[in-house]
Order: sequence, then C-alpha cells, then structure tokens
Amino acid sequence: MTTTSPTVSPPSTRGADIGAFFARHPLIVLSTVLVILILVTGAIEPNYLSVSGLRGTALIAVPVGIIAASQTVLMITGGIDLSASMIATAAAYITAAQAENGAFVAIGLGILVGIGAGAANGIGVGVFRVNPLIMTIAMSGIIFGLFSSWAQGWLAGSTVVGEFVRTIGGKSFLDGNIPYAVVIWAVLTAMIVGMLRYTGFGRMLYAQGDNAVAARLAGTRSWQVLLIAYILAGVLSAIGGILLAGRLGAVDLRLADGLLLPSVAAAVIGGTSIFGGVGSYSGTIFGALILGVLSSMLTFLDAGQAAQQILFGSIVLGLAWLYSSITRRT
Repeated sequence: MTTTSPTVSPPSTRGADIGAFFARHPLIVLSTVLVILILVTGAIEPNYLSVSGLRGTALIAVPVGIIAASQTVLMITGGIDLSASMIATAAAYITAAQAENGAFVAIGLGILVGIGAGAANGIGVGVFRVNPLIMTIAMSGIIFGLFSSWAQGWLAGSTVVGEFVRTIGGKSFLDGNIPYAVVIWAVLTAMIVGMLRYTGFGRMLYAQGDNAVAARLAGTRSWQVLLIAYILAGVLSAIGGILLAGRLGAVDLRLADGLLLPSVAAAVIGGTSIFGGVGSYSGTIFGALILGVLSSMLTFLDAGQAAQQILFGSIVLGLAWLYSSITRRT
C-alpha cells in the first residue's frame, strides 16, 4: 500500500502565489486589510472608532491619496515623480502668497505651478529621454533652491493660507461629519478612474508602460503621452499640497516632505507595478487609506515620523520584491 504525501509549495514560490492571488483579487485583499487595521487601531484607542476619529484618518489620507494619484499615472507609464512633494510645497507656498488676491486666483496660480513643473518634467522625460528618476530628482532640487531663495525675498512672510483654503483643506459640513477635502478627493477619483478605464489616453498610458517600443510602432507619439501624463501629475501634486496647507493652516519649505514616500507606497500597495503597464487608481485609494490608518495607529503608539518612514519604506521594498518575483515567473 502506498501513501501520497501532501504537496507542499516550495518556499520560493509561496510569495509568488500570494502575489498572484493579490493580483487577481486586489480590492478584496486591500479592503480586508483596511478593516483589520481599523479594528486593531480601535482596540489600541477606543475613541478612534468614532466619526471624529475616522474623519481624522480621512484628512490624513486625502493629500497622500491625491499625490499618490500622480505616482499611479506615472508608474503605469514606467515612470515616477520624485519631485511630487516639492511641487506640492511650491504650489501651497504660491497659494499662500497670493491669498490677498482672492481664493480662486491664489489656487489657480498654485495649480499653475504644478502645470509648469509637470511640463518641465514631461519635456525632460518625453522629449529628451532623461531617466524619470534623474529628471524628477533634479526638478525637486531646482524647486527647493528657487523657493529657498524666494522665501527670503518676495515670499517672505507669505506662510498663512487664506480662509477658503483652510475651509476646503481641513473643515467639514453636515454637522462636521464630512470633510470638504474628501469630497474633492472623490471628484478627482471619479475623473482619474474614468480616464484610466474608459479613454483612449488611459489605454495609451498602459501601452507606454507595457511596451514603449511597440506603442511607438503602433503610431503612438510617446513624447506627447508622457508630456500630458507629467503635467497631470504636476496638477495632482499641486492640489494635494494646497489641501495639505489648508489642513495645517500654514506653509513652509518642508511642508510635503513626508508625503513623497507614502505617495509611492500607496500606489505600490494598491497594485501598481513600478515596472509599468499594470495598476489602477482604485487600489491606490485603498493604499492611501491603509497608510492613513497606520499613521493614526503609530501616533497612538507614540511612534514618531521616523518610524512611519521606516514602515512605509519597508512596505515599498517588500512589495517591489514580490512583484519582481511574479514578473520573473510569468
């Protein structure tokens, strides 16, 4: 009589199996993780499971989620924006400086900063074929240098944002239950998801990231796709920075520094591949909410900003390794 021993997956394939399940059912996995984290955080701090507690997490997640939208769009093309946090800071600074000219002028000029920086990145990457890492790191340094100089000159004292920006960035309606920033995020979400799923431009973004050579041979003008993608990314980063400034009420040159790594982490958690051609903003939303809950949890545990950055960096490295393992085996 012979017996058959149970089949055990080799350790080297288990990560790929987990990753394959994640790839097939990303929103189910992410929503489960989010609920578990909310319950664990509630166990640590019972007051967290209240409207005010969840509202606080939502306000933390909004700027991360909006800037992560820019990373999602660019990562789908095989790129990334390491200047996103400085674009967000610059847009917020200009919005604060122009507050006396009215909210709409101030916000419009802030968004114009995002358009300009995004266009510069897009020209560098799309036209001159500069590596996205190099181009966006350089842009971050240029923006920081310019605003460091201007903060001592014509921007001196322009650190307080206007009342309208504070309202949309940090206040709520319906008896204080629903933040205005969440509504803005919801509108942007509908636009981005619709663009990626149902438009020709969205399909070109995926084609560019999946196989840039094939996309060009098919008649796609890659430089135009990349230029528009980086401009869109710049606008989204600018909006995220303005809303962050509205929540905090003031700006400084390090305003959005802490959002760069979380914005990348949110996209990666949501299933967007750093290698291009794969991803969705729906997953990124869950990634941003998960990071928001983790931030609240670490705050309740008296962990500082350094611990949060270590955690977010570890998440990016772990998931990048997992996706790389899946790619090699498919």
